[in-house]
Amino acid sequence: QVHVVESGGGLVQAGGSLRLSCAASGNIASIDAMGWFRQAPGKQRELVATTTSGGSTNYADSVKGRFTISRDNAKNMVYLQMNSLKPEDTAVYYCNLDAEVWDYSGSYYLTTEWGRGTQVTVSS
Repeated sequence: QVHVVESGGGLVQAGGSLRLSCAASGNIASIDAMGWFRQAPGKQRELVATTTSGGSTNYADSVKGRFTISRDNAKNMVYLQMNSLKPEDTAVYYCNLDAEVWDYSGSYYLTTEWGRGTQVTVSS
């Protein structure tokens, strides 16, 4: 099985910074992409930032210039550096993993896994 665990959430003041970390573990053959999504109360989960193993990145317009996604392929980890935080950034942030995972027959299958989320609260 594959597990994804986020950490680094907390409460910060507007204009502050926070760095989230995500660790993926399990029978991972290769990682295609990792990323961050967020969900505020009463709202749909939305993409924040993603990165592929090849290095391409994608950001939501609302966080461009403020957030930076990075990865450590050797450790199967991804990070989200959040600067100039705004109250509207308040949400539960989820780590997402798109990977190829070994199965019992010795081959692999594609899977998408989610962490349980970490709360980020930005006060005004």
